[in-house]
Formats: sequence, C-alpha cells, structure tokens
Amino acid sequence: MAHDHHEPHHQHSHEHEHKHGHGHADMDWAEMAPLLEAQAELYTPLYRQAMTWLAREVTDPGLVVDVGSGPGVVSCLFADAFPGARVVALDGAPPLLERARDRAARQGAADRFGTLAGDLPGVLDELDYPADLMWASQSLHHLGDQRAAVAALAGHLAPGGTLAVLEGGLPARFLPRDIGIGRPGLQARMHAVEEDAFAEMRANTPGSVAETEDWPAMLTAAGLKHTGTRSFLLDLPAPLTDEARAYVTTSLSRLRDRIGDGLDATDRATLDRLLDPADEAGAHRRQDVFVLVAHTVYTAVRPV
Repeated sequence: MAHDHHEPHHQHSHEHEHKHGHGHADMDWAEMAPLLEAQAELYTPLYRQAMTWLAREVTDPGLVVDVGSGPGVVSCLFADAFPGARVVALDGAPPLLERARDRAARQGAADRFGTLAGDLPGVLDELDYPADLMWASQSLHHLGDQRAAVAALAGHLAPGGTLAVLEGGLPARFLPRDIGIGRPGLQARMHAVEEDAFAEMRANTPGSVAETEDWPAMLTAAGLKHTGTRSFLLDLPAPLTDEARAYVTTSLSRLRDRIGDGLDATDRATLDRLLDPADEAGAHRRQDVFVLVAHTVYTAVRPV
C-alpha cells in the first residue's frame, strides 16, 4: 500500500493518491518521490506534535511500524522520536522504500530501520514480531473494507501495543474567502467537489464496504480499547516561505487536474488564473496565500 504522504485531499488532495496500487500501477514513483518528500517535510511540525502526544502513551516501544510510509519522511521522524525503537516503513511502492532507507542512513538510523514492500493486509504477516506502535496515516480509507483493515492491524499489535490512525480532520485551506477575482468562496466549493470525488473513490475501491466513519467504534470492534482522539494543526500564515508556496501551487494544480471538471466555468477560470505564474492575482505571486489544516489521530491499545 502506498502513501502519498501528506497533502490532504479531504485530507485527500494529493496526499494519498498513490495508495495501495489501486489504479496507480503506472505511477512514476521516481518522479513523484521528491514531491511527496517536500510535502511531508512541510507537515513535519504537525507530525512532531502528534508524536509528542503519542509518546505519553507509548513509552519505549521496541517496534514502530509506519503503515503506508511512502518515502519515509514520517518513518524517520518516528526513529528520531523513539531512539530506542526499531522502525519499519511499510509500503506498496519499492522505489519509495528505497528513498526511505536512504533517508534513514543519512540520519544515522540505518541500523534500526527496515522496510517491507507489499499490500495490506497480507504484508503484515511478514513482520518479524508484533508492533508496540503502529501508525496508519490516511492509508486505511484506500482499502475496501476499512473495518477488516483495522482488525488486521490490531492483530499485529503486541499486548499493550498502540494503534494510531490518522484520518479525517479539516481539509487544507490556502486562500481567503474573497480573493478579489471570481466568485467568493472558491475553496469551499472545491472542497465540496472533493468530497464527492472521495465518495466515488471509496465506492469504486475493490471490495468496498460502506462504513460509518466512526473510528473509535471501529477500533473498539477490533478488540482494542480506544484511548484518545486529538487533532493537530499545521498553521503557516501568510506570507509563505518558498517551500510552502510551492506546496500550495502544486496542490492547486493537482486539484485542477483531478476535480476541475466538477467546477463550474467561472470557478475553473478563477482556478486557472490562480495557477498562472504570470498573473499578479495568482497563487505564485499573491501575498495572502496561507496553509491551515488539521489532522485527527485516534489511538487505541490492545489489552494485555
């Protein structure tokens, strides 16, 4: 299962368009990897907040598994946050795992860093031993039967081990309500189209099972004890750094490709202006562009 780490579009924008090989067998991972890495690096403050929170529940884990790791940015953050742990990055795209191994080596963690290539849930059987902490960030919603997926993850936890699921939250905002061109409220309307696209993606996922997205209930049904829910904020106010601005323009461009046909002609024209590097009102130049997003993490423990 692959993980387009960390740009939310529904928290799903392009974050996770590379998942699990569903319809993405032709994805050029070598081309995508730098984009995925830049995105995850931008979100690092949010992930560090989540890890600080997790460390209060998970003390001195022996094995941490990043389920859907992509190129390993977050996996390496776990290696840094838990210096006594072995970390396994698990993903369906071997080229991304190669990037993960290289990153771990650069950070001096190669001796306690491993990778595992394969699709969920079967690849979990290749773990050498149960995990003390399992992290699944926006990966489960790309599996047909999310409830069964949670149960599979729970089955590979050590007694007393924690499963942390990052799903939902609030979609990323980049623009004020009124940007001075087009009709006010563009991004809210884009989010609505994204929601429909996400629902269609879920419906068309092989083996899709309709599921109320009550993650604590799914964790409980898997035999775990729900221990916490918390949301973490990435707040990058205007004016943005060059890196953050590049993230915004890339995100909007990929949204244009994915959901542009679902927008009316006026909104498409506005989005095209936003994507024009030569337009003073475009996202490449305007000074009021920001990044504001919230990710929600649910934790649950396997009873001892």
